[in-house]
Amino acid sequence: QQGSHPEGTEVSALEHILGEDRTMPDDCGIFLSETWRMHPGICAFCSDVFYDGRLRSRAGLETQALAGVARFEGAGLWIVTVDHDGNQSDSPEEAEAVESVVEALLGKGSRWVDADGQEHPLEPKDILVVAPYNRQVTRLYEHLSPRGVKVGTVDKFQGREAPVVIYSMASSSPSDAPRGMEFLYDLNRLNVATSRAKCATILVASPKLFEPECKSPRQMKLANALCRYVEMARVVESRL
Repeated sequence: QQGSHPEGTEVSALEHILGEDRTMPDDCGIFLSETWRMHPGICAFCSDVFYDGRLRSRAGLETQALAGVARFEGAGLWIVTVDHDGNQSDSPEEAEAVESVVEALLGKGSRWVDADGQEHPLEPKDILVVAPYNRQVTRLYEHLSPRGVKVGTVDKFQGREAPVVIYSMASSSPSDAPRGMEFLYDLNRLNVATSRAKCATILVASPKLFEPECKSPRQMKLANALCRYVEMARVVESRL
């Protein structure tokens, strides 16, 4: 038997309470407005796009940074653009680019500074590599498993954290993305992927993803989040 339910019953309890709001209204509950993880440069993006500007970094997190990594010195958001065509749920070009980024991060003398100002050698355990599709996760794992770097989907890494997060989007263009923009540009997925990082979030993607042809207000909303990342990030050329 199959039941029939009123419209709206498919949403979660939290979504039901929030309604059109993106964060918890003061008269409905408590919004935790301080992050104990993200450098202010990362938090600014997440706060602006996902939390109505209400999220801020705890004092001291501004000291978190990468050092001794020429291409990714400092903290915040980066983009590594990789040209490719016809890729849907996996991209060999991006896998090679991610491997190049990891090699740079783990180079001689690379280190990261924590919230207490203490320096640590940057090690494989300090890097999370995330992808939206299982096929790209498998391809990335083939490149990175010898180095001991953790690779997984956004769902797998929810609740995890690391000094550096690399997010490989895999699809060559919005039209190539399996399940369309609704999945690849999903706001919750982008939020989780970018907010796992303490010091640096590095987005690896085809530049065609930053110029989607939106056909509805919903698609425009999805695209705006990724475009905002582009506006706030530093661009690094891919070295293959």
